[in-house]
Amino acid sequence: MTDDGNPTLEAPTPEAPMLEAPMLEAKGISKFFPGTIALDDVELTLHRGEIHALLGENGAGKSTLIKCLTGVYRRDGGEIMLDGEAVDPLSTHHSQTLGIGTVYQEVNLLPNLTVAENLYLGRQPMRGPFVARRAMNAAARISLKSFGIDIDPTQPLSAFSVAIQQVVAIARAVELSGKVLILDEPTASLDREEVELLFSVIRQLTSRGIAIVFITHFIDQVFEICDRATILRNGQVVGTRQLKDVSQKDIVSLMLGRQLEARVRAPKSNVVGKTLLEIDGLRKTGMLEAFSLKLREREVVGLAGLLGSGRTETANLIFGAVRADHGAMKLRGHEIRINNPRNAVAHGFALCPEDRKTEGIVGDLSVRDNIILALQARQGWMRPIPRRKVEEIAQHYVRTLDIRLANLDMPVRLLSGGNQQKAILARWLATDPDFLILDEPTRGIDIGAHAEIIALINRLREDGMALLVASSEMEELVAYATRVIVMRDRRQVGELTGDEITSNNIIHAIAAEPMVEPAS
Repeated sequence: MTDDGNPTLEAPTPEAPMLEAPMLEAKGISKFFPGTIALDDVELTLHRGEIHALLGENGAGKSTLIKCLTGVYRRDGGEIMLDGEAVDPLSTHHSQTLGIGTVYQEVNLLPNLTVAENLYLGRQPMRGPFVARRAMNAAARISLKSFGIDIDPTQPLSAFSVAIQQVVAIARAVELSGKVLILDEPTASLDREEVELLFSVIRQLTSRGIAIVFITHFIDQVFEICDRATILRNGQVVGTRQLKDVSQKDIVSLMLGRQLEARVRAPKSNVVGKTLLEIDGLRKTGMLEAFSLKLREREVVGLAGLLGSGRTETANLIFGAVRADHGAMKLRGHEIRINNPRNAVAHGFALCPEDRKTEGIVGDLSVRDNIILALQARQGWMRPIPRRKVEEIAQHYVRTLDIRLANLDMPVRLLSGGNQQKAILARWLATDPDFLILDEPTRGIDIGAHAEIIALINRLREDGMALLVASSEMEELVAYATRVIVMRDRRQVGELTGDEITSNNIIHAIAAEPMVEPAS
């Protein structure tokens, strides 16, 4: 205590080294949402002083698990043991008091306040009715120096790099929690030097006995910093591995749900048409390195890669959802400029986005209105499509795509995931596109709809359409792609054609390993 009765603020002190007894045990964690099993009997064990990677593609359940551990969501089953005692986090604040803290990619601090004010926000030392700023600043300096950071804590947080802001957020979380720290994509916005700074801080934390959950899509960083990894897929744990005993290829195989074994390719026509689209050096600084592609009619080009590899960024740049810095496009030999999605639609492009719920469907509109949306937008809102024509178009695609619904007036949000995806496909097919971009077209849908969409892709190709399909499903790409472009670290790193297109070779390319033999 200080002379005026306030608690003394000190830097974190070292704790006991790693023990055999788990620091955190999540046993049988389940979480259900309407029509979805988000987590299904998930297990996670975390030891004192351990850095444990939590891996999986989008929709695997990582975020849901973290939210259950930190009280954002109430779990529907299972229990959480922390340092040998059962705990039940009711909120993020409650989880912090229990000893579980979280730091997100987007630093959740106040950039207009000083470093010290952010570090001790809500628990500032007081001298009577006033904040004891000298004591607060001194404590902040000591705390940050313990992490190897020597900065002026009286400066605004906004004056420092994202990496320093991450360290401040970590220091705050450690002082509030002190047992388990969850780092959610902490390196996504950092350069290599900043990553090294963050890693040195993480290693210091583990030397104090703090257990770290490390979430990232950079597999090389997982092998650099982590001890073990738990891999989620479709809400279930598919494996926990000691990283010293496995390769990147092994982890990629678990994430993608495909073991590296010989697979039979589905037969597909090799007859392609004339060149439709030529993309030369399309690039967005800080988002995607130069991307080039020549696409022909009656061709499906697959985009393969892990989360963060640049698949979605490529789709958005081509469609004009993000404006490129450099590059050129030709459509049927004539140069075009795609500055926005409306421009893309006018040239016969269509895009079914990865996140159908936030970027695809308009949930409260009817199925009918969702199907007609793109066609009406292309024609112009001042020239409404006649009601009878709207009804004909909607009925046609409901029959063609076998969209299961009570009636066309029902809100599209009430459809199952697979039928929502079909409704989005119907929307774009109604515009009669020449070029269709599909980003994860089968994610989160049932097996029946899954097969139907794969069959539709093959049928559209046979009918003369050109498609670009970004997918983490290797067997799908093998089934319908005439070529596969492999992406890693937001750039093209390889291309597979013909008999080279196998699940084995795609995963080897993603993991930066030599290809195996062609399919027989």
